Amino acid sequence: MIHLLNLLAAIALLVWSTHLVRTGMLRAFGENLRGILAKSFSNRWSSLLAGLGVTSLVQSSNATCLIVSSFVGKNLVATNMALAVMLGADIGTALMAVVLSFDLSWVSPLLIFVGVVLFTTRQDSSMGRIGRVLIGLGLITLALQLIVDATRPLTESPAVRSLLVALPTDVMLNIVVGAVLTVLSYSSLAIVLLTATLAASGLVTIPVAVGLVLGSNLGTGVLALLAMSGSSPQVRRVPLGNLIFKGIAIAAAIPLASQVNVWMQLTGGNAHEQVVWFHLAFNVVKGLVFISLTGIVGRALDRLLREPPRRIDADRPRHLDPSALQTPSLAISCAAREALHQADVVETMMRGILPVIRHNDLELAGQLRKMDDTVDELYSAIKFYLTQISREALSERESRRWTDILSFTINMEQIGDVIERVLQDVEDKKIRKSRSFSEAGLAEISHLHERLLANLRLGMSVFLDGHVRDAKKLLEEKARFRDLEREYAASHIARLQDNTAQSIETSSLHLDLISDLKRINSHICSIAYPILDSAGALSQTRIRHSKLAELPEDSRQQR
Repeated sequence: MIHLLNLLAAIALLVWSTHLVRTGMLRAFGENLRGILAKSFSNRWSSLLAGLGVTSLVQSSNATCLIVSSFVGKNLVATNMALAVMLGADIGTALMAVVLSFDLSWVSPLLIFVGVVLFTTRQDSSMGRIGRVLIGLGLITLALQLIVDATRPLTESPAVRSLLVALPTDVMLNIVVGAVLTVLSYSSLAIVLLTATLAASGLVTIPVAVGLVLGSNLGTGVLALLAMSGSSPQVRRVPLGNLIFKGIAIAAAIPLASQVNVWMQLTGGNAHEQVVWFHLAFNVVKGLVFISLTGIVGRALDRLLREPPRRIDADRPRHLDPSALQTPSLAISCAAREALHQADVVETMMRGILPVIRHNDLELAGQLRKMDDTVDELYSAIKFYLTQISREALSERESRRWTDILSFTINMEQIGDVIERVLQDVEDKKIRKSRSFSEAGLAEISHLHERLLANLRLGMSVFLDGHVRDAKKLLEEKARFRDLEREYAASHIARLQDNTAQSIETSSLHLDLISDLKRINSHICSIAYPILDSAGALSQTRIRHSKLAELPEDSRQQR
């Protein structure tokens, strides 16, 4: 019993260590990996090589599939090029299985030691994340050693040997078992390495191992499709096409299973080497055969999984893809796009303020106030989506972006609340009482409204691009807007002194309105603070010490 528990523990360690390497690579190089893939779509062969290289680092074809599927979903890359990337990704996973099958027992302690030192001393830096990857690689080699040690007593047991002799050699059954194990472990690499180790220990025969390896390839295709089952049709094109390629290749390999066993015996290597080299050969042949068919299959998938017509309503999140949560850099991009969607709704509300004031449009005012519910729902959805992204899974830059997105959505939600209150005040204090602003007062409000829309567009640009120059410009607009608010308030008081009837009737609403517009502008300008703070362009205090020093001592004490 103790030997079986040791074996199960070693298998669990193998699965966990592959997960550790995958997440560590994504945290350390997530954005760079996306950039490499994005620049590789010039032709099918460069796409295949990019998929091979990226997946060799990440050690997960599923992670690569998530990234390229998102590109297809955003219409940034054609389906055929994404399928070529996936053919390369499968070769990359198989290549890493070959590398990790070598005797690296002497490397394991070194990798773990160096990795722990880097991770504990510089945890929040890129070196700390690389240390996490080294720990995972060391644990993979350690887990393989533990599996060998745990299986040795089992293979010597007469009862186990009798059970192994009685095992069926049905290829189809072994393929199903391999696929199920891969889906449960979320790692085809771990299952292939486990199968090779069990074959080397004599627990499984070579024909059974071949079936399990074919099943692991099928399982990783099924796993990617399941992970994106709730995504849009265009996002599902890549995992479906990849699964089709795998299914055809496995169906073609089944009749050749017995011949494959003979070829593997002729190689002269041990059982462990035979299994991992078969896995690599299968994926290389699959890639070379199907690379020329990516165009045909891609066009067929484009027709089968058409992009749905765009919704004209804005009451639901559009870009919060649950499957992207497994790739932190991708999930951050989804949240940022949804935040801009929320800002678009806020801009629509803001644009409607002036028509409501000018034309006394109660129906439009009601529609705009209802849109605040949409803004609130989008804020809640974005906030919940962000909380599902582990902060530990983010690089330093992505962590700052996470904070920027949350701050941006909070400001948009608060702007929506202010606009709703403004519209309600206009209804109650102007429209229902049949009052009007003076021409001068309406011109002032129109000017502030125009500046406000311009600042909102600038704020959205700052949020999207993060340019320090634009952030400084936005912050300068805060001071200009404050000066305009004071100037127009003074002008309104002057009209009251001149006994302008319209100004007297709408005095309370007018002053409240320009004050609310200034408050909205303050929320917009707050978008600049995280950008400037990250760039070190903000001082610790905005008090002008030179001016303060010029004041008399008594005045400074009163302040």
